[in-house]
Formats: sequence, structure tokens, C-alpha cells
Amino acid sequence: MRYALLLKTAAPVMLAAIAALVLSACGQPAAQEAGPPPGGPPITAATVIEKTIVETQEFSGRLEAVDRVDIRPRVSGFIASVHFQPGAEVRKGDVLFVIDPRPYQAEASRAEAAALAARARADLARVELARAEKLVAEKAIAQREADEKASSVKELEASARAAQAAYEAARLNLGFTKVHSPINGRVSKAEVTAGNLVDASVVLTSVVSNNPIYASFDGDEDTYLRVGAMARSGKQVAVRIGLANETGFPHEGKLEFVDNRVDPATGSVRMRATFSNADNALAPGLFARVQVATGNGRGGETRAAMIAERAVGTDQDRKFVYVINGDGKAEYRPVKLGPVIDGLRVVREGLQPGEKIVVNGLQRVRPGAPVTAQMVAMDADPRAAQGAQKASDKASDKASDRADDKAAKKAETVAAKS
Repeated sequence: MRYALLLKTAAPVMLAAIAALVLSACGQPAAQEAGPPPGGPPITAATVIEKTIVETQEFSGRLEAVDRVDIRPRVSGFIASVHFQPGAEVRKGDVLFVIDPRPYQAEASRAEAAALAARARADLARVELARAEKLVAEKAIAQREADEKASSVKELEASARAAQAAYEAARLNLGFTKVHSPINGRVSKAEVTAGNLVDASVVLTSVVSNNPIYASFDGDEDTYLRVGAMARSGKQVAVRIGLANETGFPHEGKLEFVDNRVDPATGSVRMRATFSNADNALAPGLFARVQVATGNGRGGETRAAMIAERAVGTDQDRKFVYVINGDGKAEYRPVKLGPVIDGLRVVREGLQPGEKIVVNGLQRVRPGAPVTAQMVAMDADPRAAQGAQKASDKASDKASDRADDKAAKKAETVAAKS
């Protein structure tokens, strides 16, 4: 009785184990049948395009004022008044500070009086010389006395000129009590306020010009070789800049200066471009992204092969792409790249327009292995390629799911027959 009960209890467990073994034995070939689809892993590919471009290089730079002046007093004295608002636009000749002019006005008046007195003495000496010359002609006085009169005239005329020069210097010092802006530009804040005693060693404020404005940057040796000769010969090289809060390079100017040597320590050369700044959007000291039109060494338009950045792989210190050959297999191809223009990477060497390359799914590709390519346009927006790749992956997943369902049904049929 007890043996029958034990057999009845263990029977379902034994049947379950037998069914599992049968399913395992039957499922193994089914899983093998559901392997990767023929033709290789699915990837997204695009055709290498050719475009007319103006090749550029990008650098980091700083904006600089064309003119910058530290305003210092030319005479000492107390600041009487300040005549500008901090940060205001000023014109050449505008009065910025006034130094107490009273001591200099008094000195100018004294010098003027001294000059008038010296001139009067010189006039009197000339009259006496004329009288002495008449008396000499009449032999009324000795020639020596006439010569002394002539010498006195020359001495008094020199004294008069010295007094006049002193008067003019006093007038200059009086004029220097008004401190003017020497250039057009934007003034900084007043470093010294009214009531302070200043001399020529004190910086009162500063003025920087703002139109035009410079952008200085360090170019590399390749850029120097491409545009240096053009700049030295007087040909214009286009330069664009963009600020930190701007997209792209909206400000256009021209290369104005290329240094006469390459720094051997850094391999760079100092360059400078000039930009119009009529709207005062650019200010000295701002960081700028600089784009230099290098072209083919002549600064003109060139034809270049272009590919999407996502198609490029990195192999240690080399860049490569996978080219799909006529047999539908992936071919490893090293490439030499140029700059990015309009979202696409310039290819200098390694590819020809019209070749098909893998743009998405590089991690699935092995050199020499076949691939299943889904063709898309070669553009800078990766969303289209990603959508195509997702669609391909979805189709592959559906095929795999159907194969799994088929294998499961086959296993169930075998189990039922057993």
C-alpha cells in the first residue's frame, strides 16, 4: 500500500523531468537554426559624397583693442572735477579730468609779463643802436660804443625769446590741467576722484578703442604654411570668429598679421585678424573661437570627399573606416582626415567619392566579413541613420523571435509524441 502511494506521488515529477530532457534535446538544433541571418550583421551604410568647400581650421583666441591708452596727468595738482561716466563712449579731445588750474594760470600770467618786459627792453636797445649808428656817422661817438649797443640788442633779443618760450611753456602747463582723451573709444572708471593730489606717475583711467578690433590667436604650422605666404603678399585671408554665447562664426574679418617665426617650443605662430565692431558686440579680452579659411594653400574653393563623423573609428593613433566592397564585405581602410565643415568631416586621403562606408554599427563589423547594409544619406544628422539601424535591429529581432517560436512549437510536438 505504502509502495503504491509513493509511486503515485513520484510519477508527476518523473514525467516532468523526462519532458525537460526531451525539450532540451530537441531545442538545441532549433536554437542553432535561429542563428544570425545570412549576409552578416545588419549595419547602416552611406555613400561618400563630394562637395565644394572652403577648407578651414579652428583655433582659440582673445579679442584685443587696436589702441589702448593709460591716461596720466602731465602736470601735478589737485583733481578739481571728473567729466565722464564710467564705461562711457568718448571721442578724441573730450575732457576727462580737470586739475586745479589756478597755480598754472598765475604762472602763465607771470611768464607773459616777463616776456613783455623782455620784449620792451629789446625794443629800446634797437632804438638806441639806431641813434648810435647816426652819431658814429657824424663822428660824435666812438665806434666801440656803437658796437656795445649792437651787442646789447642781440643779448636783449635773446632774452626776449627765452621769456617768450617760458610764457609758452606756462601756457602749455595751463592747458595740461585739462586731461583729454587721446583716442576714440570706451573709457574705464576713474581711478582717482576729485580732491586727490596727482602727478605724472598716477594712472587716472584708461581708454580702449572698440572699432575696429583685433582677434589674436596661435595658429599651427600647417596653417602657417597654407596662409602665411598669402598674408605676406597682401592677399586677403578670410577669418571668422564666434563668442562663447554664439553658435557658429557670425563675425567676419580678415587676417592682418602673421608673425615672422614659428615658436620652436610649441610649434605655433602668432596671428592676428581685424574685425569691424560698429555694434560694439565685441569687447577686448573676450574669448573667441577663430576659424581661418585655409583652402588648398591658395585660399579658394576646393572639392573634397566628405563623410559623417560617426563613420570614423580609432585604432590607436590611426583613424579608419569600413568600406563595403563589391562582394558586400567590410574592408578596413585607414584615412587621413581634415576639419569638420557643415557637420561633415573632410577626408584628405583614403577614400574616393561614391564609395560605400559603414556609418552606424561599427562594433558589429569585422574586416573581411560580410555585412547586411541599410543605405541612408550621408548627412550630419545621425537620427536618420539611427532610425534605420533601429528598424534593421527590430526586423532582425522579429526574425529571431519567429525562429524561437518555431523551435518551441517543434519541441512541444516532440514532447507530445513522446
